[in-house]
Amino acid sequence: MKYIEHGKGGDPSCMILAEGPTPSPGPGQILIEVVCAGVNRPDCLQRSGKYPPPPDASPVLGLEVAGRVKAVGDGVTEWKVGAGITALTPGGGYAEYCVAAASHALPIPDGMDYATAAALPETWFTVWANLVDLGRLKPGERLLVHGGSSGIGLVAIQLAKHLGVECFVTVGSDEKAAFCREAGAAHAINYRSHDFGDEVKRLTGGAGVDVVLDMVGAPYLQRNLASLRRDGRLVYVAFLEGSKGEADLMPVMIKRLTITGSTMRPRTLAEKAAIRDALAANIWPALSRGELLPHLYARFPLAQVTEAHRLMESSKHIGKIVLEVAPS
Repeated sequence: MKYIEHGKGGDPSCMILAEGPTPSPGPGQILIEVVCAGVNRPDCLQRSGKYPPPPDASPVLGLEVAGRVKAVGDGVTEWKVGAGITALTPGGGYAEYCVAAASHALPIPDGMDYATAAALPETWFTVWANLVDLGRLKPGERLLVHGGSSGIGLVAIQLAKHLGVECFVTVGSDEKAAFCREAGAAHAINYRSHDFGDEVKRLTGGAGVDVVLDMVGAPYLQRNLASLRRDGRLVYVAFLEGSKGEADLMPVMIKRLTITGSTMRPRTLAEKAAIRDALAANIWPALSRGELLPHLYARFPLAQVTEAHRLMESSKHIGKIVLEVAPS
């Protein structure tokens, strides 16, 4: 099969199209004939040597795919050969064939193409687990999302709208701010021209928000704490600008704040399966109705993966980037 090899890692130019053996599904797994694969920040980190895969995962990049079930492993009864599915994978998505846990796959929503379906798993698994499970986000609350125009950010906006939550986002341009407001954000703050801490205070009359979803890291910590109201929750999903810094943690005690966060890849099979089941019950019906759709910013053939990663790392995109692996 054809797949993307990144050798010892480096900048995007280290990736090449290579030939290798087709994997086989083990017990509880399915082999997917990949049509499209999503591109995500963790892929770029892994390529550059900063995010090694778990010991039992494929070393090939790619954490989400959409395609057709090619074969099933022992004990798999919920999927049949030929079924159209989208799946969260522990790795291996940048290839013609990929193995995933059967319990981490979902049907392609009604009327959806493979490219759009490939943009669903990584963002929806991550946002649901961090905002609903860890962040305990509830209807009627206020949510602040950093990186509102990213794939994660736009899904967080959609989840907030779906739950009846007032959503605030930060973005790096007026164009991205307008897009986020159109997507459902109540307030979009351009952090290049306004201090988000001051804006949140102004827009909430000093009350603050209930939950902050942050992918920036240490530089935002103090302002995040100041932006939270009593019993607020600060949830980390990445540290794009660093995880180390200094802060006055007194607001944590005074306001009874919770600081938490998680990554998806190290979670157990059972934990990811539970998230899959929650998405199947709460989100997939809305997707089949044509709601909560991801925004595809760009599609690249698999052989142009270098350009896809360069776009991802430029942060010029809005929404998702997808690789087209095979004809649909």
